[in-house]
Amino acid sequence: MSITDDTMSTDPGDELVFANDRVRVWAMNLGPGEAIFFHAHQHDHLILWPQAGRARAHDIDEEDWVHVQEAQKNFAFFKTVGRGNALKPHRLLNLEDHPVTHYIIELISEESPSDVELPAESNGRGEMSRPHVVLEPNEQVDHRHRPAL
Repeated sequence: MSITDDTMSTDPGDELVFANDRVRVWAMNLGPGEAIFFHAHQHDHLILWPQAGRARAHDIDEEDWVHVQEAQKNFAFFKTVGRGNALKPHRLLNLEDHPVTHYIIELISEESPSDVELPAESNGRGEMSRPHVVLEPNEQVDHRHRPAL
């Protein structure tokens, strides 16, 4: 686990599944009612939930688990972090009565095409309380020219 201070990880998952000079693939494995450590994403990334699951997120500057995420099978979303940025540290809590796993695919080989963080883009197979754009599979977005939230 990479640590930036006593409590913050730059690893977005608990298991490194694959890594080369272009991508890193992490698994986030959560048991029933279990929460992952606070972490801060450093790279643009795709998150894939191969199975359905319900979770809540808690940003480091919040007092409670206010963000909701309900994933259907094969829910995917892409997050543009932006050049030289990191997302606000957060953690995730599994609301299910069984283990859930989702995957984080980090794009590490090139700089983000965006100067700033952009809203997530999802395939619409789930609900998120954070702002996001639902894209159809054949839609493409030019990330260099998208407005920030």
